[in-house]
Formats: sequence, structure tokens, C-alpha cells
Amino acid sequence: MSGSEPRSEPRSGTGAEYRIEGLAQASGATVRTIRAYQDRGLLPRPERRGRANVYDDTHLARLRQIADLLERGYTLASIKELLEAWDAGRGLGGVLGLVAEVHGPWTDEETASISRAELDERFGGARDDAAVEEALELGVLERIPGRDDAFLVPSPQELAVAAELHAAGVPLPAISGHLRELRGQVEHIASRFLEFTTEHVFARYLGHRPPTDADAAEAAALVRRMRPLARQSVDAELARAMRLFATRHLHRHLAVDAPPSGPSETRSVPLPADTIRAVENLVGREGVASFVAAATEREVQARTLDDLTSTHRQTGQIDQIG
Repeated sequence: MSGSEPRSEPRSGTGAEYRIEGLAQASGATVRTIRAYQDRGLLPRPERRGRANVYDDTHLARLRQIADLLERGYTLASIKELLEAWDAGRGLGGVLGLVAEVHGPWTDEETASISRAELDERFGGARDDAAVEEALELGVLERIPGRDDAFLVPSPQELAVAAELHAAGVPLPAISGHLRELRGQVEHIASRFLEFTTEHVFARYLGHRPPTDADAAEAAALVRRMRPLARQSVDAELARAMRLFATRHLHRHLAVDAPPSGPSETRSVPLPADTIRAVENLVGREGVASFVAAATEREVQARTLDDLTSTHRQTGQIDQIG
């Protein structure tokens, strides 16, 4: 290699120099990605030395910075704005601090690991590969590279709740289904909380694109203050709702004026002949009783939900008036 060619090792008294292949190896990016970043203006042009392009530690640091921001969910367009601000001398200390604050953990809970044998034991002792795959898909468990006999548990509390529900008699598929439904509702709550706080708290700090270093630093401090508020408000509202609905649910099942019928007790109810014929056409004569029972139960559940919803709204209106 001639003296004019770049090298991947630092020379005496200078920083490291790279050809594009060496820069790709050092940064973990591909040659094609590096060229694409140059075309987009994300990466400074290399020094042209003879017929070779020369890159240095500045390019390597920039590639690592881009990779970190991409991992945090930033688009290339947003990254370009941030880097242009950096190059214009505005500084990114506050912005990167805000990114780190938002990207950091939103709970004090620490991850744990569990062996497959311990997992099976906590859920009744039987091996259930389908349930494990479902837990992996939901993120309740995560694989540990190179190990098939153990898993990472991002939220030990969530796994403990699932184990308690299973011990109480809830089937694992029902627990998974409930978690999927709950997750969608909680994500909606989180989205609304972020919209609310952005509108009323953070909008004044994020008006510049990218925000100034001072505004970003102040916004990061506010994130630290706001972080526990979402959980506290949800905890308080969940406790209130559980008390309301659990009480009504218990009263409905323990009503003294209507003793519950025994499981084998049946009663005859006359139905119009046209209704019977319509049901027979749908499910056959042998399925009429089951169909009518299922349809009736569905209607009862729907009316119960309507009644609870109406009660909840009335209670909310009374709370607002009070």
C-alpha cells in the first residue's frame, strides 16, 4: 500500500484514516449505506486523495451517531435536521439528553431471567410450547441468544400476574387474549396522555425544529417530572373503576330478591311458532334450545354492559357537578 492510500489504523500523531470498506467494517454499516448517507447529506464528503476517498474518525463518529438515533426511532429526515443544527453550532447536548430521557425506562421494575424448568413449574408443571410461543409473541418473554433453556422476562410483575391467574383457574389462552385486549386499551390511554401533555406542556419547548439546546434540556427535565404522573393517574382511576364495577357485579350475583337457580334447573318459555321455525331453518331442530339460550345470554350481557356504561357516565357527571 502506497503512502497516499488511507489506512484503517491510526498513524503516528494523527487520527485513523479509512477507505470506505474499512469505515464500513469499523462502523457496522454497509458500503451502500455509507454512500446513501453521503448522497442525503448526512455524512460529510470524504477527502479526495488521488483516486481514493479518505474517511476519518469524524465520519466514524457520525455513523455511530446516526445508528443510535435510528435505533431510538428517528427518521433519516429528522436526523438530518438534528445534524444540520449540530454543524451550525447550535449544539445537541440538550436534544440528545431529551432523546435519552424519553427512550429510557418508564418503570423502576428490573428485568429478570427464568429457566424453562422454572417457567413450566410456575404454570402447573406441564410443558406448553404453544403458550411459550404466545408469550414470546406478546413480549412477556424474550429469547436469550444461544440459549434454549432460559428466557428474559422484561416485566416480572406481568409474568407473576399471569401465573396467579392461571393458578386461580384461568386458561392460558384466555390470559393471552385478555392481555392483547388490555394492551390495546392501555396504548390508547398512553397515546392520549402524550397528546394531552404535548399540547399543554411540551409544545412551547418543541416549537423549533430541532429545538434549541436549552429548550430540549428543560423538556427533558419535565419528562422526568411527568414520567410517574401517567402511572399514578391510571392507578387511581383503575382503583375507582374496580370499586364501582366490582361492587355492582357482586350485588347482581348476591341479590336476595332473586335467588340464583341451580345449574340443572330449567324453565319453559313459550315462543312464537314463526320464531321457532326461523331458528330451525338456521341451526336445525336439535339446535333450537342451544341457539335460543346463547342468543338470550348475549342479549343479557349486552344490556348489562349498557347499564354499567350508563351508570359510569352518570357517576362521572355527578363527580363533575360536585
